[in-house]
Amino acid sequence: MTSFPTTQALRCLGLLTASTLYLSSLDLQAQNALPQSATKSTAAGSISGTLLDSKTGQPLSFASVVLLHANADSSFVAGAQTAENGAFELTKVAAGQYLLRVTVLGYKPLRQAVTLSAAAGTVRLGALRLAPTATQLAGVTVQGERAAVEESLDKKVINVEKDLSSVGGTAVNVLQNVPSVAVSPDGTVSMRGSSNITILIDGKPSQAANSGAGGNRLEQIPASAIEKVEVVTNPSARYDAAGSGGVINIILKKQKKDGWNGQATLNLGTRDKYNTSLSLNRRAGKMNWFGSYDFRDDRYRSRMNTQQTTLLEGRELRLLQDGTNQRHSVSHSARLGFDYTISPEQSLTVTVEPNKNNGLNSGTQLATLTAPDGTTRIGSTFQVRENVMNTEGSVDYRRTWEAHKGREWTTSVAYTNLDANVVIGQRNTEGTADLLEWKQDLQVDLNAASYQTDYVHPLGEKSRLEAGLKGQLMLNDGTDDFLRQNADGPNFERQVDRSYAYNFREYTQAGYATAQHELGKWRVQGGLRAEYTNTSGQVDGGTGKFKLNYLNLFPSATLVKTLPTADQRVQLSYSRRLNRPGFMQLLAFPLYQDQRSYRIGDPTLRPEYINAFELGHQVTVGKATVSSTLFYRQTTNAIQRLVRVDTTATRLYGNGAVVTATYADNFGQATNLGGEVSLNQQLNKWWRVAASGSLFQSSVTAATGNESSRTTVSGTARLMNSFTPTPKLDVQLTGNYRAAALTTQGRLAPVGSVDVALRQRLFNDRAALTLRISDLFNTQRNLTNVYTTDAAGNNFQARYYNKWESRVGYLGFSWYMGSNKPPKKIDSQPQGGGGGFGG
Repeated sequence: MTSFPTTQALRCLGLLTASTLYLSSLDLQAQNALPQSATKSTAAGSISGTLLDSKTGQPLSFASVVLLHANADSSFVAGAQTAENGAFELTKVAAGQYLLRVTVLGYKPLRQAVTLSAAAGTVRLGALRLAPTATQLAGVTVQGERAAVEESLDKKVINVEKDLSSVGGTAVNVLQNVPSVAVSPDGTVSMRGSSNITILIDGKPSQAANSGAGGNRLEQIPASAIEKVEVVTNPSARYDAAGSGGVINIILKKQKKDGWNGQATLNLGTRDKYNTSLSLNRRAGKMNWFGSYDFRDDRYRSRMNTQQTTLLEGRELRLLQDGTNQRHSVSHSARLGFDYTISPEQSLTVTVEPNKNNGLNSGTQLATLTAPDGTTRIGSTFQVRENVMNTEGSVDYRRTWEAHKGREWTTSVAYTNLDANVVIGQRNTEGTADLLEWKQDLQVDLNAASYQTDYVHPLGEKSRLEAGLKGQLMLNDGTDDFLRQNADGPNFERQVDRSYAYNFREYTQAGYATAQHELGKWRVQGGLRAEYTNTSGQVDGGTGKFKLNYLNLFPSATLVKTLPTADQRVQLSYSRRLNRPGFMQLLAFPLYQDQRSYRIGDPTLRPEYINAFELGHQVTVGKATVSSTLFYRQTTNAIQRLVRVDTTATRLYGNGAVVTATYADNFGQATNLGGEVSLNQQLNKWWRVAASGSLFQSSVTAATGNESSRTTVSGTARLMNSFTPTPKLDVQLTGNYRAAALTTQGRLAPVGSVDVALRQRLFNDRAALTLRISDLFNTQRNLTNVYTTDAAGNNFQARYYNKWESRVGYLGFSWYMGSNKPPKKIDSQPQGGGGGFGG
């Protein structure tokens, strides 16, 4: 199969490019149309410089620079925002006396007198270094730090290192507090309602990052190991085109301080939850060794209820099922590696990450089956055992040029091996069913190798070119054996007609190029990515051999305008993306969840394509930062998750039971139109507020058989309060809410929660004691309604309720070694309004 970009996508790219040129020409025409007197007053010299952190030397991006008249009224003359390298330039400034004012959140303001004369019309201020704020008030020291969200042309960086609301948790808990991101009870991560997102760990794809039969890699990453999260809601051509919802890049901590440094943490949770971690680094000369080990032993309880009503061939069948279960998970995670500084311009990093996870999910179910000819009760116990071993390794090389600032070449080679064994079993304890006990044994052996190389070449201070190549090969082989207990003994016999072996191959090759240019107050970036995909697979003993080949082009464009006040900017972006079906969606063998429900792949499934637009605005007023985003996403050939009644299996099962199958299908199209807004406000020295919310309209093609599409308005809200009542005590209070949302066949009920966390620094900041309670009022649960009608008049309605153990208390103790210290403040708590400036 071969597909190329839609005509509409190319038209959109052309429209954005034409708009840029047109608006730029209008700006020039307006300047040329000024009266002669005005021209004389503005046309003269320029003032330029670069803003740097006084301690780290890092550039300060998107800082506000304002030029004022050095007279009594201090009237506004010109303004700008610094580029990603911290550079700024104020042009067309007449000769005279001025005051340069620089403001950056978390830094002391800078004021500097500047004189521009006819003889010296160009003033180059060089490096201007800003110091973090430190204010002494009534015995309380408040240390200013970097903003919670750092914006750039192509991503939003959310600093979560000091976030208390995920203490004792994993990467899943961290992502639950990231704006635009939602995490379902099974650990699946989604953005703005789409779970088809790309999750990277240190910039590299993790094959088991977002759920799947091989386990959830995110559950093996402790929250204490994460430094920041990069959110890209509308990725540029630099990123993989896969993932309709966007890209999340989880950056892990890696100390590089001289000598020995480290951190040891122990967390105890209510009802048998324990985790501990140790991270160390040793830097001497050109070599920096780093390593960490994390151990988790958690037990979580839940209860569920299912109600089904099915009209099948004129017979009404009802199911009422109640169950309880406990999930016990034990995991070991390690990270070892070194950084070697070959020269001031070259560095090499080698990393190996072995991870092991053993899980046991066990419980009981009681089903009441009602049919026209009577009622049957079937009780059962079930177990799901997961044994996952995942090893990832990478080698990274970085080259810069001191004589050519901004020029950079990076290359990386990575390898992943995942060995997973999942055994699902169920035994009937009540009822007269012939099936006493069965097991399904799924074995997954996945190997993936990839390479990526990127090159950035600046063209002066205001333009740059970037290009790169990436290739990945994934081999996945496995078996799926169905075992049934012999009627005359405890042994199990493999059912040949219900057992399968499979193989899956996927090779992708991509190349991209982007260009970025700054013209006055305008900044534009455009790019094009080409991706070739070759996917093949088959199920031995089953059906569904497939082979897909397709080449796609993915344009992207971003346009940024700094408004005259220099404290605000607007941004428009477009990108085209796709969502490739995964191996579990394509391979046609059933994976049972219990004896009356299973999921199965469809080898005819094809990729879905997405056109995404965003319009964002950011403004800083005093100590408050407000970001807002309007977004629109159109998905064609949409991959929808559906539920159907397996009529053949239902007849064979008998007892009035209904057997359902969950599968995916390319079904119509989906649209998403909405807006997001966020506020970050320092109310006073001891209280900071971060609020965010979204409101959007979703439309999906319905699968009920009696309507063409389904549309609803939904939204999310989040409010976080950070308090510093004493110099050593930090407090966080966070509330989250998600309104009801549509699915292709039903509706998700609304859900909300409140979390509270406290941290006390001890022993001259060598240690910290933390208390966290998640879901304080125990309100989190999952409630889903599903309904469908087929052409024959058979209909299916179901209500699925799941209440997991969400109210958990954690008590944690951390000890800091070497130059490591606990965070001074909690002002890097995630906040923001989506990715309006995410490119």
